[in-house]
Amino acid sequence: MDGNGRWARERGHPRIRGHRAGAESVRATVEACGDLGVEFLTLYAFSSENWKRPEGEVQALMGLLERFLKEKTTEMAERNVRLQAIGRLTQLPQRCQKALHRAIERTADNTGLTVVLALSYGGREEIIDAVKSLVHHVQAGHLDPAMIDPDVFSKHLYTRYYPDPDLLIRTSGELRLSNFLLWQISYAEIHVTPKLWPDFGKQELYDAVADFSRRQRRFGGLTEG
Repeated sequence: MDGNGRWARERGHPRIRGHRAGAESVRATVEACGDLGVEFLTLYAFSSENWKRPEGEVQALMGLLERFLKEKTTEMAERNVRLQAIGRLTQLPQRCQKALHRAIERTADNTGLTVVLALSYGGREEIIDAVKSLVHHVQAGHLDPAMIDPDVFSKHLYTRYYPDPDLLIRTSGELRLSNFLLWQISYAEIHVTPKLWPDFGKQELYDAVADFSRRQRRFGGLTEG
């Protein structure tokens, strides 16, 4: 979800104004995914690299996250949305962790769209944590190293309870992965839009899904004909 800062700068606003506008795009995207019958939506909300930003901006982002969770949990519950999160969540401020846990618990029994927030998340860090988990299981005698394959490895990732993404949407025209779900997107289709994230709404999501529907997915093989 890239482009909040540029969106604000183009309008002469402080960066946090762009992040607030981006939160509204989250709401619109969640609604559109629900309307389309999408089962899983993962939002790259705060990367492990984002901790390097100015302290004031990081604090403002954490405050925005806490407020978003408090304000939107009831709406998610009413819309049958289940909230989950991945990343090194213990690095978040305690108040954010509490708000996140409350939202996850309150929506745990919902059966509609699952929204996964990637918070304090990095794809390389996830892979490292998975390797550490595998090493621990091998040393404890619970896992034979010869049995480690892609399926076993995937079960030690943060995303072990979710399917790999079918579609990756990159906003603001950027052509990079930015350390996002590096293992899981091996065969994802990629849709790049020049829209900055605060300008990304329902129609932009519909356009991305329409683009995806025209793709031929071969997963390394060949299609007939």
